[in-house]
Amino acid sequence: MTGQDISTILAAIPLPLVLIGGDERVIAANTAAGQLFGAAGAGYHYITVLRQPVLLDCVEAALKAGQRREAQFLTRDGERDVTFNAVAAPVGDGVMLSLEDISHVQAAGEMRRDFVANVSHELRTPLTALIGFIETLQGPARKDPDAQARFLEIMEREAGRMSRLIQDLLSLSRVESEERVRPTERVDVASLVTSASMTLGAVAEERGVSLTVIGADDAAEVPGDSDQLLQVFTNLMENGIKYGGGEVTVELTRQERDPMLRGPAVRVEVRDNGDGIDPLHIPRLTERFYRIDSHRSREMGGTGLGLAIVKHIVNRHRGRLRIESTRGQGSRFVVVLPS
Repeated sequence: MTGQDISTILAAIPLPLVLIGGDERVIAANTAAGQLFGAAGAGYHYITVLRQPVLLDCVEAALKAGQRREAQFLTRDGERDVTFNAVAAPVGDGVMLSLEDISHVQAAGEMRRDFVANVSHELRTPLTALIGFIETLQGPARKDPDAQARFLEIMEREAGRMSRLIQDLLSLSRVESEERVRPTERVDVASLVTSASMTLGAVAEERGVSLTVIGADDAAEVPGDSDQLLQVFTNLMENGIKYGGGEVTVELTRQERDPMLRGPAVRVEVRDNGDGIDPLHIPRLTERFYRIDSHRSREMGGTGLGLAIVKHIVNRHRGRLRIESTRGQGSRFVVVLPS
């Protein structure tokens, strides 16, 4: 096989590849490797081409031992850190060095660790309170009816908080597992919006919030999962009632052609007249456990998972979620679903 044949084969492979001969000089390097290490290639000593100590050690060990060696190589692509898994494998009397971008795997692992840490923290806080009050009821407050009543009320609230968190975690897990399967059953968005508003009517009244629904008198059907869409509208309305000031308006409109979805759609907008949201926070609102005001959110019974669940449900329905807000002028949460 000629050097030209080898170069042609390497060029067809998307991973960065460098073939190094027994004389420690580069025989061939494909385009991906050239983009990573520069134009220097065939005929040069591998030290001149690779330059990175971790890669040089990996290749040297493979050449000397005649055995496969692995290492991790960290570099930057613009403003992004990139981690490659480097494998130097014997080929004849030389070595083939391949590099695979594993940044996404590391990012997923980091997200998983952060998620476990957040869940542990969110559960530990109410659990610690429950244990403390149980110990108090078993000891100093054993014969104090007033203290017992007060502590039991707090324990009930903390237990409810743990229950809501577990329910949201189960819901998020279920939604993520189904996200690639688009619902096909036709459901009426108008009836779901109406149902959510009726369910939350008492909560709104208790908090002195005016909850108004516009445009839900006639049916507006979309392919969807009725339980999940009801969860979306309930969550957005509940957030508006809790954090959005004294007025929440839900408006449903039908569009012959939505510019984002490029087809007919049903649009549900939940807007409030609250303090608004700093633009700095808006891109992160749908992240798990992200809160603008952690203390206030916990006081209101929030788990930090509601908008993450909304995002995944809307994605499953191939829709769009848009969040707009101006400080002092309230917020708008818009869900657009293809019909």
